[in-house]
Amino acid sequence: MSHKSSMHGDGESYSGVVPTKQPNKSGQPPAEVVEGRPLTKENTPEPNSHRTPSRGSGRSGLERVREVAKKDGKLKFTALLHHVSIDLLRDSYYSLKKKAAPGVDGVTWEEYGRDLEARLSDLHGRIHRRAYRARPSRRTWISKSDGRKRPLGIASL
Repeated sequence: MSHKSSMHGDGESYSGVVPTKQPNKSGQPPAEVVEGRPLTKENTPEPNSHRTPSRGSGRSGLERVREVAKKDGKLKFTALLHHVSIDLLRDSYYSLKKKAAPGVDGVTWEEYGRDLEARLSDLHGRIHRRAYRARPSRRTWISKSDGRKRPLGIASL
């Protein structure tokens, strides 16, 4: 028995699966049928994967980051700024409490939302230019039942 592989032998890379794809033209004689290739073991398709995040129900980039962070708590992320989009900022705005106390700047949820798209566009630009600086939190002290007080920080919108 030879150690050389035979030309038409059943090797590991050989697959008997031949995908069927119909020709675009159904005339006589039919146009040449295009054969596809089966995927290799390493390239298995992901469920619900799409070419871009905007094309369907695939997991968002931040969901994938969250999943990796849960698996490895010591992992350091260095490039997350590209995940901050105007859509994300808008969703974050609408998820805030509408009746929350205003921060140091005194701006309420309703006041911020009056010119929301312009504000979000400006905020997005400042974040990506790295010109954004968060405002300090307003400090309030809340009395506890034993007479002590605990601090409460109220962030600006």
